[in-house]
Amino acid sequence: MTQMQRASFPAANAVMVRNPFDGSVVGEVAESDATEIAAAVRRAKVAQWQFRRSTPAQRRAMLNALAAEIAADAENMARIISSEMGKTIREARNETRRAQNTLRLSGDAATFLDGEALHCAIVEGGADRLATITYEPVGVVGAITPFNYPLNLLCHKLGPAIAAGNAVVAKPSPKAPLAAARLRELALKAGWPEDIFQIVHGGAEAALSLVRAPIDLLSFTGGPAAGLALKNASGLVRCLMELGGNDPLFVLPDADLDRAVATAIGHRFEIAGQSCAAVKKLYLHQAIEKEFTERLLAAVGAVEFGDPSRDDTDMGPVIDEAAAGQVEVRINATIAAGARLLHGGTREKTLFAPTVISGVEPGAPLIAEETFGPVIAIRSFSDSAEAIAEVNSGAYGLQAGVFTNDHALIKMFSRDLVVGGVMINEGPDFRAEHVPFGGVKRSGLGREGVRIALREMSEPKVVID
Repeated sequence: MTQMQRASFPAANAVMVRNPFDGSVVGEVAESDATEIAAAVRRAKVAQWQFRRSTPAQRRAMLNALAAEIAADAENMARIISSEMGKTIREARNETRRAQNTLRLSGDAATFLDGEALHCAIVEGGADRLATITYEPVGVVGAITPFNYPLNLLCHKLGPAIAAGNAVVAKPSPKAPLAAARLRELALKAGWPEDIFQIVHGGAEAALSLVRAPIDLLSFTGGPAAGLALKNASGLVRCLMELGGNDPLFVLPDADLDRAVATAIGHRFEIAGQSCAAVKKLYLHQAIEKEFTERLLAAVGAVEFGDPSRDDTDMGPVIDEAAAGQVEVRINATIAAGARLLHGGTREKTLFAPTVISGVEPGAPLIAEETFGPVIAIRSFSDSAEAIAEVNSGAYGLQAGVFTNDHALIKMFSRDLVVGGVMINEGPDFRAEHVPFGGVKRSGLGREGVRIALREMSEPKVVID
């Protein structure tokens, strides 16, 4: 499926995909019903039973072959991503690059799915017995992905699953399904078995149908409400869930302010603020608040926003008008509660001006709730322990960023923040593909990241002889 090319499906079961920037139709996919989804899972089970005895070298070759196909198709794939979800073309090219890296790292990790051997002499009768622990594939992985990283988040599920010897049935977001459809085409081109990686399409009902089918593991990225509904529907199926975050960035008095400003902008306005680990809350120490804010506003004013297909655009639209309306409501409610609008605050349909708001109270919507939009909400603090406690009182715990070179403060923030990851002199949205990624509380269950996901998608087997 090339950029701007539509698949030919009956209109009755077609999901139309629109460009968030201009509303134009960029493609369509056929919606899958419960019968089709169950059939896909059954085919995956047959394929996986044959695939489970493949060697790590064979799996690595498969993943490297797919990465090579993405590299050859990189510009087309980036155009698909940009047109279906509004990501700037530069951001889409970067996602395409990262997806290749995710798959290659998954292939490398396949060769290190190590077991261990344990002597059993600790128990009576075990003196001459040895326990061998190995890792086997779980079976069929159901992968449900969101719109914001339609390629790389799918690769973060697909890569480790294949590396572990599993089959995958994926359901991408109906708002951005075209990159996933193209990825499967490239997998077939790379020589993958037809049923080892399949795509089904649709919204909430399709997601429920997938988790009710006989999958062996669910890997889901989305919101807490949807995650809970899927977990309840899936029964005893193992679940890996990344459910979002309301992530802070702390800037302390000794910080490199220019670097911190660039990070705040880069980690909030990337994909128009629609990232789980984006800087949702900016905590500025009172000693540098005025100077930092002045530098921040100057930099925000230089952000070019508009048509995501242009190479000089820094920020595109949010995914749709419903999402834009929700962001607007939260901005207005926060200002009504006493916050000050320093920059932006306006929108035209799905396109928001980069926005900065200061004097935001802890209970205001922009602080209390995860907001997918290009809004920097500033909190002032003087006591680090109190600021940490305020963040810990929230419902989420994905990642946090801290700008300081004070070793005692680094230890304090790293120890006391109740989150899945603390990034020092970096923003919370920093991620390396092989490093564990995920959070606590409402932010999810389990972890992604190639190496740990490979174990999560495997079953330990013990043989005692």
